[in-house]
Amino acid sequence: MTPFVQPPAVVAFGGGHGLAASLTALRQLTHRLTAVVTVADDGGSSGRLRDEFPILPPGDLRMALAALCGDDQVGRAWAEVLQSRFPGDGPLGGHSIGNLLIAGLWQQIADPVAGLDMVAAMLHVEGRVLPMAAVPLVIEADVIGADPAAPDEITRVVGQEAVALAVGDIQDVRLVPADPPAVPEALQAIRAADYLVFGPGSWYSSVIPHLLVPELVRAIHEARAQRILTLNLTPTDDETPAYTASRHLEVLADHDPDLRLDVVVADPSFAAGDPHLAGYVASLGAKLVVAPVRMRDATPRHDPHLLASVYAGIMGL
Repeated sequence: MTPFVQPPAVVAFGGGHGLAASLTALRQLTHRLTAVVTVADDGGSSGRLRDEFPILPPGDLRMALAALCGDDQVGRAWAEVLQSRFPGDGPLGGHSIGNLLIAGLWQQIADPVAGLDMVAAMLHVEGRVLPMAAVPLVIEADVIGADPAAPDEITRVVGQEAVALAVGDIQDVRLVPADPPAVPEALQAIRAADYLVFGPGSWYSSVIPHLLVPELVRAIHEARAQRILTLNLTPTDDETPAYTASRHLEVLADHDPDLRLDVVVADPSFAAGDPHLAGYVASLGAKLVVAPVRMRDATPRHDPHLLASVYAGIMGL
């Protein structure tokens, strides 16, 4: 592969801790990095702010900004400030300082992207954090067995937090509104990208939602970039408790039948014992890369340095 004259332009999709893991890895490789973040969070501090003000939920955006703070003392200090929360049960109790900072800027600056850019500049963030849609979203899911009294019936579960905690088998997820306006800057970043990175993260509430915004999906399908999917390390305790690695790919294709991937990254611990994985990866047009990316303390977390090494190999860096 011909070496890049400059670092590659990368767009990473997701939300929460999964996106933070991929951003922490990717920023070791390039400063031309854009996070496109889900805006459906309705729990905790984000949910309270979303209920009180007509704004996007800031929590996942805040986590992405914190992940892109520098590794120097100032960067680490700012990341800690962004993530810290007010104690107690009062009106501010449980609110993240970073959420309040973002919400406060949005009260002064009507443009959410300009407000996020201002926070990023203040924190000396290398890269950009963008919402995946210009309006707050609601996730709905059809779940079999959500009602213990009717284990064979389908129940409609509403809200990201409710979907994440739902008991039963999720059959389908959708967004409300179904055709939200995408952020133009996100579409531009996708069109200019060399690589698009999906996952890891909560499958139904962080990964799949990006494939449900029509404008975003069209840009992803038409992009010249290579598409990389990073699988989770284990079945998660919430949305996908019994899913194999190949089942994760199957539901991804169910929600976006036209999606094509170039590389799927899987840790050996999750790929082992799944005889269908290679076949599902091939059906999406992709190459399977099985490599250790788990933290050495055996917790189900991606090691940013190992993940960066795998991404560097894929990108020829």
